[in-house]
Amino acid sequence: MRESSAPGSVRLASAQGRWVLTTAVLGSGMAMLDSTVVNVALPRIGRDLGADLAVLQWTVTAYMLTLSSLILLGGTLGDRFGRRRIFVIGVAWFAVASLLCGLAPTAGVLIAARALQGIGGALLTPGSLALIQAVFHPGDRARAVGAWSGLGGVAAAVGPFIGGWLVDGAGWRWVFFLNVPLAVVCVPVALRHVPETREHGEHRGFDVSGAVLGALALAGVTYALIAAPETGASPGVFVPAALGLLLGVLFVRVERRQPDPMLPPAIFRIRLFSAINGVTVCVYAAFSGFFFFAVLQLQVVAGYSALQAGTALLPTTVLMLLLSARSGELGQRIGPRIPLTVGPVLCAAGMLLMIRVGPGASYVTEVLPALVVLGLGMVILVAPLTSTVLASVDVDRAGLASGINNAAARAAGLMSVAALPLLAGVGPETYRSADAFAATFRRAMPLCAAVLLVGAVIAWLTVRPVTPTAAERGPEAHCHPECAYHCGVGAPPLDPGEAD
Repeated sequence: MRESSAPGSVRLASAQGRWVLTTAVLGSGMAMLDSTVVNVALPRIGRDLGADLAVLQWTVTAYMLTLSSLILLGGTLGDRFGRRRIFVIGVAWFAVASLLCGLAPTAGVLIAARALQGIGGALLTPGSLALIQAVFHPGDRARAVGAWSGLGGVAAAVGPFIGGWLVDGAGWRWVFFLNVPLAVVCVPVALRHVPETREHGEHRGFDVSGAVLGALALAGVTYALIAAPETGASPGVFVPAALGLLLGVLFVRVERRQPDPMLPPAIFRIRLFSAINGVTVCVYAAFSGFFFFAVLQLQVVAGYSALQAGTALLPTTVLMLLLSARSGELGQRIGPRIPLTVGPVLCAAGMLLMIRVGPGASYVTEVLPALVVLGLGMVILVAPLTSTVLASVDVDRAGLASGINNAAARAAGLMSVAALPLLAGVGPETYRSADAFAATFRRAMPLCAAVLLVGAVIAWLTVRPVTPTAAERGPEAHCHPECAYHCGVGAPPLDPGEAD
């Protein structure tokens, strides 16, 4: 029989509280693990399925496309129909799609299954934190979110190691099969121990047209960018690109006229909010491009195994796990302008240092220094970036602001993985040649660094220094608890705002 508790009454120290936290961590952990292990498996997927680079790009972008397009709608569905219900549907959907990915006989089936995975991710990702915010007693929410974020950081840290171990051992398909047992545990625990919560009051219509137009616009531009290296200036590139841009314009027009838009244009009139989202786009575009190329460089050029490549990237996440809380405190004391300027510059320096990684590269002298510099930049940057987004709007709109920021980060990653190979001159078969890929990697890293420097300039010019008051220097001033603990690099954490 399912436990029943009033919304906002569950204490973290209770047995039910621990079960609720376990449920949220298992659900978000599925998506976190998937985002970190798949990149490690890309070279083996390409070899086993006889796939070119475009297929590897679609293996990543198909998931990011549906996730970034539907994540705001997923949060709204949870508020309307029940957060636990939509979360459970998302976990089950994600698991079934993961099973299809693991069983995929062809690259086309794998890409389609990855798109289905993204839909599941759009349902479960906002729901995991929404469960915590809605179910726990207000006095326990900060600690619950901190525990959720910290454990999510552990999932991010072990993901590349697990992915590499599975790819070198049982095979790349087990990277996807891994999600199934997690879902088998998560769903019954959620149904048994998590109370249902939802918004009460007047319900307005869903912005389905906005979600569809946004997805189609992103899909058109993404297809054109990925197809361009192989087909060149052909109708197969120009037509989807033009359609994508036209649908993007139509999306903006529809959102302006929609009574309850998924992406309210009015919120972008807030100067700081728009500026921080500009920084977010630059930062996460660079991160996504870097990690897509770095795991290929380590395996194709440096000769690392999948396990070695996955383990090699651990320092960035470990540094964030250890130092993000202190970074959040520093941002509160000195304001966000300096961290949001210095952080991207350090990340850019780390990416440029990666250019030294070549055939037979030494991990200690060539790979590790670059990743340490990159990790320190991420430590300085990520927590203030998230807290500034939340602080730029009224508390009542914090959930919307964080959701938009999260969607912007994922859309930026999608565009980066689609566009960077084209800009770096990567051909369809480049990743099969160590010399050819090394040359394109040397072109790609300065591009990623340049995007980060643009973000640093935006931050310096638009984010004004803030002198906090004595009260604001307290441990909880102007910083949601997840800002201090969040360790993911795929996107900022979602914040559904205060529970009803």
